Parts: sequence; C-alpha cells; structure tokens
Amino acid sequence: MFEALTDSFKTAINKMRFADDEKSLKKALDTLKKSLLKADVHHKIVKALLLDIEQELKEKGIGKENFLLSLKNNLTDLLTVEGAKQGFVYSSKPPTTVLMCGLQGSGKTTTTVKLASYLKHKKKKVLVAACDLQRLAAVEQLKQLCSQNEIDLFADEVEQNPVIIAENARKKAQEGLYDVLIVDTAGRLAIDEELMAELADIKKKISPDEVFYVADSMTGQDAIRSAGTFNEQMEISGVILSKYDGDSKGGVALGLASQLHIPLRFIGIGEKVADLELFMPDRVVNRLMDEGDLETLAEKTADIIDEKQARKMTSKIKKGQFNFNDFLDQLESMKKLGSMKSLMGMIPGMSGMSSKLKDMDLENSAEIKSIKAMISSMTKKERENPALLNNSRKKRIASGAGLSQLEVNRFLKQFKNAAKMAKKFSGKKGMQDLQNMMSQQNMNIPR
Repeated sequence: MFEALTDSFKTAINKMRFADDEKSLKKALDTLKKSLLKADVHHKIVKALLLDIEQELKEKGIGKENFLLSLKNNLTDLLTVEGAKQGFVYSSKPPTTVLMCGLQGSGKTTTTVKLASYLKHKKKKVLVAACDLQRLAAVEQLKQLCSQNEIDLFADEVEQNPVIIAENARKKAQEGLYDVLIVDTAGRLAIDEELMAELADIKKKISPDEVFYVADSMTGQDAIRSAGTFNEQMEISGVILSKYDGDSKGGVALGLASQLHIPLRFIGIGEKVADLELFMPDRVVNRLMDEGDLETLAEKTADIIDEKQARKMTSKIKKGQFNFNDFLDQLESMKKLGSMKSLMGMIPGMSGMSSKLKDMDLENSAEIKSIKAMISSMTKKERENPALLNNSRKKRIASGAGLSQLEVNRFLKQFKNAAKMAKKFSGKKGMQDLQNMMSQQNMNIPR
C-alpha cells in the first residue's frame, strides 16, 4: 500500500550522491515535490515539508544520511496530532462506546466488523449495534458479517428509530459486561442535515467515548474535505482510512493529520476482516522508508498464534514430524493475519517483494483450493504420516481431488522441500539464516 511513495522516497534519497552538494539537494527536493503532489498530498503541505527539510540540511550539513533522517522526522511530525489519542484507547468504565460514521460507500459497515474482530483478537468482549436503517439490507449485511466472524450483534427488527436502538444496545452492553460497544450508523451519498441530526441525536443519547469517521482513501482530497465537515459538527476523535490497499497514490494519509488535526487511528489494507491495522505515525514512516514494521507484525502474530501451539509446532518441525493436518492449521492461522502483501511490507527491505505478491489469496486461489482438495482426499492416517503415500495412494488421491497424478506429485515434492526448509530454519541461527535468504531474494527480484 505504500509502494508508490516508498519508491519515490528512495529515488529522492538516491539523488543525494555527495556531501555538501547543493545541486544534489535541489534535485532530491524536486523529485520529492513531484512525487508528493502526484500522490495527492496538498500543495501547501508539500511546500512546508520541503522548506523544513531544506533549512534543516543547510544547518546540519547536506548529505544522504541527514536527508533521510530529516525526511523521516518531518514525515512523523506531519502524521502526528499533538496530544491526540493513538491506537485504541479503552474507557476506565466499560463498555468503551464507539460511534462509527461516514458517507455511504465508504466501507463503514465492513470497517465496523473489522474493528470488532481486531478487538476480539485482543481478548475483548465486543458488541456491535445495527443502527443503519437507511440503506437497504444494511442490517442483513451486518448480521452475516458478524455471524461469519463470531461477533455478537444487537439488532431490532421492529424498532424504526436508530436512536432508541443505540440506547438499547448500550443497555445490553452494560448488562452483558461487554468491554466495547461499536455502533454502526447510516451513511448518505452526500452530507445532509438529516444525517447530521440523526448522528447528533445518537451521540447525545449514548455519549460515546470515540467518534470514528470512516473515509474512503480512494477519493483523495475529497476524503479530507468530507472528514472536515463531519468534524465541525460531530467532533471526530479519529479517522479510519478504508480501501488504502487500492489507493495507488497514498497521499491522503499524509494530509489528514496536518490539514484537519484529527489523528488517523486505523487503516484498512484489504478486503479480509483481518485487514485492519493500527495507524502509528513512527511505524508508518518506517514502512514508507522500507524499514519495515516488526512491532506491528509481532503484535498481529501474538494476537493470532497461541504460544503453546507455536511451541508444539516448532517441536514437531525440529523432529521432522510436520504433517498435512499441521499444514492446514498453519494455513488457517495465516489467513487470520491478513493479506500477505501487507505482512511482507512489515519486514525490513521486503517492500519490493510485497508489490510482486499483489493480491495473493490464501483462501480462494486455485492452487490453495487444489491443495485442500488433495488433503481432503487423504485418509486420516495419510494426513498424519506423509511417508505412507505410495503410487497407488497418490493415484486414488488424484482421482478424489479431480487432479492429475503429476499435480499431486508436484505438491508432495513442494511439501517435502518446505518441511525440510522449516526444519533447517528452526535451529538457533534459523531466523538469521531466513532473513539473509529473504534479503538476497529481494535483491534478485526484477524491478
């Protein structure tokens, strides 16, 4: 999601070839200016950013290292709202109540479920309230999404007043000892008085701890303008940028904090429920600089992967006992982590590889479906012991999965090689060896 800006920053930094070379500084700043304007960053922000970098370098010395440091510090300042909340802040008196608002089509309902799922993985008890009674099938959509992700939903098929539904949902959250209540409200195709009046009534009745505005990053500067209008009337405490993975420009994230002084709290980086990430300015800048975000990666894996299960799996890998049931378990865990493209972007120096992954789907790709079909065609003993698979068994599995024996043989070979590699990297120096291999592979990717 940051590839275009990251490539632009790399190009600008590489213009700084020599120390104390004002011509190279001018070239670097010109490159940066063009890139930021192309990325839909407001021209006033671009002008101020370049001026700050130029003045800083003339004071501290012109050079690549100082340019990089100045760019990082100024970008972090640009994304930071002084004194504002970061991440998700829980109320001292549960339930923490969140009012979701935004225009129709911004991805508000999907984002509501993503946020609920994110908090659920943090071991919080979450209730979602269906208060969008304007859009046809909005409540039904929320019902399906909550059911699929095992999230509690409060909906009222009879009541037609969203204010009363929100109030009753809050009572249910208090009585049910929920940690968080998230209220999904109606959006409109444009901002109007009726929408704002309804939101104001809900806000007055439930006194939310947070008012999150969901902005569609694909709309660029329009997202900033509409967020500003909502903020004037609703006092937004944070913005969640949706569809950020589809925004080839990416500059809207740089404009929200500095133009509106409203903090970005989360970003949606894919269609899956797991594709929601905290927006922490320093971490985002590290990713923009292709320095990764190991903190977020560690948090995501800690939320999803059970420590006991991880130790058990590591032990099996070391003993060479990794089987097809383990493979399916790991596949399910990986799905919960979100898009592979985003995960690769969190590893230092791997943004080049992440762009090659595009929209790798661990659930719906033809290859994954074929693999699942193969494993489903195996007996319980075959899944637990891959060594049992002789030619006659392979032939039966191929027939059951609707594949050729050649395809089955190819998968089994890949599985065997992967198990060997996992065993190799499970030792004391395994992580270092893996990082070295990945870095080398990243260098060899054609650009």
